[in-house]
Amino acid sequence: MNNTLFYGGPIITMTEPLYAQALLIRRGKIVYCGQLAQAEELADEQTLRVDLQGCALAPSFIDCHSHLSQVADSLHYVSLAGADSIEEMGRRIQAWIAENKPEPGRWVVGSGYDHNDLPGGLHPTARQLDELAPDHPLLITHVSGHMGAANTRGLRELGISAATPDPAGGYIGRDETGCLTGYLEENALIQRVRQIPKPTQQQRLENLVRAQKIYLRQGVTTCQDGKVNKADFEFLCAAAKNGVLELDAVAYADLKNAEDLLDQYPQYRSYQRNLKIGGYKIFLDGSPQGRTAWMTKPYQGGKEGYKGYPIYTDDAVREFCQKALESGDQLLAHCNGDAAAQQFIDAFEKALGCCRCKNQIRPVMIHAQTVRPDQLDRMAQLDMMASFFVAHTYYWGDVHRQNFGDERAMAISPARTALEKGVRFTFHQDAPVVPPEMWRTVWCAVNRVSKTGAVIGEGERISTLEAMKALTVNAAYQYFEEESKGTLEAGKLADLMILDRDPLETPPMELKDVQTLATIKEGFLLWQKKDEIL
Repeated sequence: MNNTLFYGGPIITMTEPLYAQALLIRRGKIVYCGQLAQAEELADEQTLRVDLQGCALAPSFIDCHSHLSQVADSLHYVSLAGADSIEEMGRRIQAWIAENKPEPGRWVVGSGYDHNDLPGGLHPTARQLDELAPDHPLLITHVSGHMGAANTRGLRELGISAATPDPAGGYIGRDETGCLTGYLEENALIQRVRQIPKPTQQQRLENLVRAQKIYLRQGVTTCQDGKVNKADFEFLCAAAKNGVLELDAVAYADLKNAEDLLDQYPQYRSYQRNLKIGGYKIFLDGSPQGRTAWMTKPYQGGKEGYKGYPIYTDDAVREFCQKALESGDQLLAHCNGDAAAQQFIDAFEKALGCCRCKNQIRPVMIHAQTVRPDQLDRMAQLDMMASFFVAHTYYWGDVHRQNFGDERAMAISPARTALEKGVRFTFHQDAPVVPPEMWRTVWCAVNRVSKTGAVIGEGERISTLEAMKALTVNAAYQYFEEESKGTLEAGKLADLMILDRDPLETPPMELKDVQTLATIKEGFLLWQKKDEIL
């Protein structure tokens, strides 16, 4: 498809003019986008002509924050997504053990449970998990990735006893008598999960192929691995060298634990066989649905005055910001709570004032769930972007109403306010937290409807066009790739998707039903729905 003329359907350019009659690509790039007659003049006899037959053509989507290698690894684990009881978890775990036949004593890992879906909104206990996998150490991780639970054998394998102190920025669950409950939160989980053996290299590579197909089916051609250590990056390098990477993958080094990654692999500051390092990533707090996000005002219910908690001191965050500014590398900061957002804004402003280098690193506040209008004002002044996890309005909108009350819940992912205040924003799904379903994300941004049908902040709704810009135009800008991606213009890469309808003419509540029919990367067809137009 490297020499192809598209016509016969709405071609959405995502720039001015918004629509074109024809698109001509050659050798992986767009050479013309505009009138059909002129495109025909530029085409030759070898040009493949594709009649869209009324289907739409648009720039492919760009994933602005996810964890590609974790998506791949999760395919090896027990999926607990949607499980609404301990019994259902047990059935899935036992089925996985029966199919995979791990030897007694080998780890079993489950991922994606949500305590909000379980009776009483409670996390499973070690005693309950003991019954589900009596011959194995067992760890199950929460859908947010910020907490989990282990059985008794698993706690022992992780070196956790009743005498083990809580780590900084984490919590080990104990009952009123001091006995372990099995619950692990933030750094108590994150620091120890690395001890669990990963699948073999070959299994991981095979799963990475499968993981990329998940993105491709959604029209995504650029994705992210949003926090990697040295071992994670070496795996991605192996995938790139073996020709496994079909998508452009942008990795961000864990600034706390892999600070020297960019110095060790300087060639990856630009793409090498579809892989590059985009900069650094830090975590400043936890999860709002898990009640570990760091807030300025207390959560509703539970312990009086509880506001969540930070991961780092103010001085540590300022040093992180200064490091990124001095090296000229982009910095992503996970901030769910408004207190974490404040810490990042304050730290970056201080670092910017002290730094001799005024590198434009386009810092990104990842999630920005509860960022306030006054904070958006300061972000605009600092050229700080926001990448909203806007799908929270659907998946956890009802939970946020319980945790924060209506006033704060209605203001989560404030895309409209950001637009009005001149803060450039993108959207993401934080996969594997939720699947990279781009059209559901567009639907969420436009409608802001929860699972129960409640409207979560009508005033923060945006148009379909603005939602699509967040995943194309603004997304390319976030990656410093606005000269090559994000719009359909001559000179840019032929990163395209074919859709079953024009989303700009689709009723808002039907946007989640838009289907990607084909995904094209630099002129190559990487995925196609069966029996379609190509």
